[in-house]
Amino acid sequence: MALGVPASVPPMAQHRELDPRPAGEWKGVDLGARTVSYTERDAILYALAVGAQATDLDLIFEERLRVLPTFALTLAQWAPDALGSQGGFDTRLSVHGSQQLQVLKDLPRTGELHLAARVTEVWDKGSAAVFDILVECEYFEATWSIFAPGSGGFGGERGPSKPIGPQGEPDVVLPVQTYATQAATYRLTGDRHHIHIDPEAAAGIGQPRPIMHGLCTMAALTLPLAARLGVHPADLKELSGRFAAPVFPGDELDLSTWADGEHIDFELVSGGAAVISGGRLRF
Repeated sequence: MALGVPASVPPMAQHRELDPRPAGEWKGVDLGARTVSYTERDAILYALAVGAQATDLDLIFEERLRVLPTFALTLAQWAPDALGSQGGFDTRLSVHGSQQLQVLKDLPRTGELHLAARVTEVWDKGSAAVFDILVECEYFEATWSIFAPGSGGFGGERGPSKPIGPQGEPDVVLPVQTYATQAATYRLTGDRHHIHIDPEAAAGIGQPRPIMHGLCTMAALTLPLAARLGVHPADLKELSGRFAAPVFPGDELDLSTWADGEHIDFELVSGGAAVISGGRLRF
């Protein structure tokens, strides 16, 4: 399981003791339903936060707006937060291991979505557990995998192994430029964890300065790749990847891609080390 950055928790939330039930008993637990609404302003702010430029009028101008599919992940972030707040895992130690998104149809420019969430799997990694949390609605399905140290050893299945990465030289290598204020901007879309803005909070997890949101980094790579392929970023249909290491605002990253039929496998690298591995997407 690739480790990434701490799972999102509300910034003012108090830590709760873990629920005494074994981690495996969370499998199948219903996390409830929620209706979320958003405006064109929210979708535009999100597009700017993940790297849209002033010339991308169909991402930032309400009269031409197409909503980026990854915006859905900000609307569904409440689900993994709900499991943490119920005591499913220790929010001080857990990390966002990987993310999957399947787009069912285009998000409207403004609207109200009805979301339902549940724990679909809990894998036993020995010293840790991995919780798979699925959020569903008519527009998308998304799964958060949360790596929770200290929650394993309950006798469950270990789960799938890390997939073998692409073989051979990549078809394309593209630069992905983050910017210095990107994490500060992205947190306004909903994930306001202090490690993305406060140097003291970042130091508390062993980082020299605030780090990017993994979901921001993942969304950001889809824009230059779509441009290279001659497709629209809002035509994204599938996206997944494992968060392997933190990214810092202002980092320049290298995106390597390998075509696999309709899908594209990818790896995002910073300073020679993968920050998102096992990536796969389809437009």
